[in-house]
Amino acid sequence: MADGYARVSGRPGVCIATSGPGATNLVTGIATAYMDSSPLIAITGQVAKAAIGKDAFQEADIIGITTSITKYNFQPRTCSEIPNVVKMAFQIATSGRFGPVLIDLPRDVQTEVNEIIFSDNIIFSRLKYNMIPHPLQVEKAVNLLLNAERPFILAGGGVIASNASQQLLALAELIMAPVATTLMGKGCFPENHPLSLGVVGMHGSYEANKLILEADVLLAVGCRFSDRTTCNVSEFCPDAKIIHVDLDASEIGKNRKVDVPIVGDAGETLSKIYDGVVKRLCRKEESVWLNRIEEIKRESENIYSSIQENNLTPIKILKELREILPNDTIVTTEVGQNQMWASLYFKALKPRTFITSGGLGTMGFGFPASLGAKVAKPDTPVLDIAGDGSFMMTSNMLVTSVNENIPVMVVILNNSMLGMVAQWQRLFYNRRYSAVKLVNPDFIKISEACGAIGIRVGSLEELRSAIGQALKNEVTTVIDIPISPEEDVFPMVPPGKGLKEMIYNALKTSSILAKKSERLKEMID
Repeated sequence: MADGYARVSGRPGVCIATSGPGATNLVTGIATAYMDSSPLIAITGQVAKAAIGKDAFQEADIIGITTSITKYNFQPRTCSEIPNVVKMAFQIATSGRFGPVLIDLPRDVQTEVNEIIFSDNIIFSRLKYNMIPHPLQVEKAVNLLLNAERPFILAGGGVIASNASQQLLALAELIMAPVATTLMGKGCFPENHPLSLGVVGMHGSYEANKLILEADVLLAVGCRFSDRTTCNVSEFCPDAKIIHVDLDASEIGKNRKVDVPIVGDAGETLSKIYDGVVKRLCRKEESVWLNRIEEIKRESENIYSSIQENNLTPIKILKELREILPNDTIVTTEVGQNQMWASLYFKALKPRTFITSGGLGTMGFGFPASLGAKVAKPDTPVLDIAGDGSFMMTSNMLVTSVNENIPVMVVILNNSMLGMVAQWQRLFYNRRYSAVKLVNPDFIKISEACGAIGIRVGSLEELRSAIGQALKNEVTTVIDIPISPEEDVFPMVPPGKGLKEMIYNALKTSSILAKKSERLKEMID
């Protein structure tokens, strides 16, 4: 919930837990925020100072446990330290690359009484970030972009964190470069814009995965070239000159060698590149590259239309939701097939309106994140796009949503499966299913038992009616949509392959598997 609040509002979220199991229960949430650079303050209780290290009741070394998944940890030893520690925690969480900070408070520190000084001038001395890019590196980037025939922009979560969406839009339109995003960057560029190609990567859009490999210059902003984005990194844009902009210097060159490294804030850097291009731009009215983009988009429309036949396919459901819901609706997702369907087919039009767990892939993230999002934007509709397996992991939060009067909407794409794992077992392991089939409870009855509203729909018409009702309801509404357990998410890049080996239908997958089986048979013979 605190993470969802932070991602939507841009301000740090705060969560508090007791010592021992309360603290360890925060670990997955803290790790999720750390992987996705979300500003979070976690405050945990701790046993009294004299008992620390003696295996006291409900003691856990939460400092040691979370050191690798936080930006910094504090454990005040006197109550007089608390004001400065809290101020520094907020500074650290929201400076440079955002992330979580933990404050561990021993019990006797919590109850101690003393004179406290509250200072307004607390500066954490270790905070050093290059917000302004080096002008020479900016000049190199400008030169590459001006000489490019097929420029391409890859935007990540750093663009959203920097509030740099307008700068990104201005530069893309200036140099007429298509824009694809990472999963964490979804929403930083309006996906109904002609230059938008959607998300790139393992379950990226056909057009994004196809065209990024044809680019001669790639401007990557606020992203880290994760394995889910690049797939086989050795085959990722092998012929392109790469400009990499990131506030965190440690990310540049970590996963992919680049030609022009630029350490700096995304917004500042995009503005300076824009200014540099404006001074020297000689714009071509006819562009072979733009014609190629339109050609691939037409191809993708034909491909997508061929894989949606039934009335209640996930693709149709997601597209219908986009048409029904207001443009400013905030969407959170669970993790699995539902997340990838949402990434591919629910167009995000504004920053901070598509909230998902990227780096850690945390099942159960979406529903509590939707509650935090609703607290951040109480007048904005909030929808959690869920799978049945993921929703079951945190469905107890229905009680929280009712008790705290936080009305959100949940759409469950219910295939009675752990769908993504089942898809892999279906496609790559000859349907040898293991631990993926679910016998779910009745989500309607669960919702009603918690004081929420449950609706089951069986058609797009019923979905439209249910969403219309949910937008008016003053309590959380859960909409259960049974879908086929055989539904797969396409496009998809098979494990270990590069973007050029993207598959986009089951027929092509069957062909790949047939060849694999033939090779195995030859090896056995």
